[in-house]
Amino acid sequence: MLKTLLKPFGKRAGPGSPAVPEGCRVYAVGDIHGCDDLLGALHRRIERDAAAWEGRKLLVYLGDYIDRGPASKQVIDRLIGQPLAGFESVFLKGNHEQALLDFLDYPEEAASWLTFGGRETLGSYGIRTSPYPGHRELVGVSEALSTVLPDSHRDFFNNGRMSWSSGDYYFVHAGIRPGVALDRQNLDDQLWIREDFTESRADHGKIVVHGHTIAPEVELYPNRIGIDTGAFASGVLTCLVLEGKEQRLIQTAGDPVGGRHAGDN
Repeated sequence: MLKTLLKPFGKRAGPGSPAVPEGCRVYAVGDIHGCDDLLGALHRRIERDAAAWEGRKLLVYLGDYIDRGPASKQVIDRLIGQPLAGFESVFLKGNHEQALLDFLDYPEEAASWLTFGGRETLGSYGIRTSPYPGHRELVGVSEALSTVLPDSHRDFFNNGRMSWSSGDYYFVHAGIRPGVALDRQNLDDQLWIREDFTESRADHGKIVVHGHTIAPEVELYPNRIGIDTGAFASGVLTCLVLEGKEQRLIQTAGDPVGGRHAGDN
């Protein structure tokens, strides 16, 4: 049975704590990975939470909308066609969206995408592949995806932002390279970085809110907040809510919708 959770997160902020601008509430959504049912449930919970809020409402999606879960196409349809009324939406690009784009352009070189969620995404668009596709099949599958992929979906994948900031927070899919200014970050790091970022305790200038690296619970550190709770395997899709100096969570909780181990890429 799918249920929703709303809970406080961290500690009530003090005078020097990070904040978003006054009159603004930010809802940051972690990696969705083809879990359209969880996204629908989370959207409904966000709508209820924001119903009485009269200020600016921002929805920031941290990327990895596709792969692993069974309904990647449906997730993109929802994000494009059913935006939450009264919200401004910011869509960041994840490494899985980039992997799909690479497969469209270079099917042989990017064939590894099929092994970390691409098959599930292809299936949601009605395309099947053999277990070990060769050159001809890879090219054919790439061409088939290019044919059936709606222009609106292609534009969505291409136009995802690499980062976004609000107040003392910096939002990005995977993370940043410690020691490099936020406005000079490398594209590959923003999409793919892991331990060099997650194990760093350096002051990045802003609190980095990110997904990409799965953890069983939201990770709260002085320099970063990780909100990828492995929805496709855990059934927990997480939203971080930021208002003034306060932080809290909205999450779904239910049965896993996929069978992969939460430590996969």
